This record gives sequence, structure tokens and C-alpha cells, in this order.
Amino acid sequence: MKKAFLYDIIMDTEVNEMSREFSVVIEKDEDGYFIASVPTLKGCHTQAKSLDVLMKRIKEAIELCLEVEDPAITEFIGVQRVAISA
Repeated sequence: MKKAFLYDIIMDTEVNEMSREFSVVIEKDEDGYFIASVPTLKGCHTQAKSLDVLMKRIKEAIELCLEVEDPAITEFIGVQRVAISA
């Protein structure tokens, strides 16, 4: 079963620029890899075996995604579990 949690990242792109904040969804797959994705940036995701490495990688991925697109304007509301009959 996948576990997911939300992590907010504050990006400092340059010392003199304002910081930008992104919500990151993090899941752990059945092989033990952590998978991070940024809902406001299409295709912005990465994976790693540790959370420390994952955080470095997702920051790099965000910076690269921002070079080619602007983030979608959304408001994070929450994560909800839904049960269905199998």
C-alpha cells in the first residue's frame, strides 16, 4: 500500500529574488522508493531511496520545470482517503 504525505518546499532561486513556495506530494512505493511530484507543474516529479536525496532532486526538478513553464494557479485544499468495495 502506498503512503502519501504533503511537503511544502520554499525555493530560493537567487539570493536577491523572492522565494517561491510549492506543495509537493510524496509517496513511498512497494520497492521502498520515495516519489515526489508537484501538482502545479506538469511532469515535475522524481524519485529516490532517501528523503534527503529526494528533497534535493525535487528542488532541482522544480527549477528545471520553471525554466519552461509557469506553475498553474491552484490552492491546496487537502488529502482525502476514499474507501470503495473491492
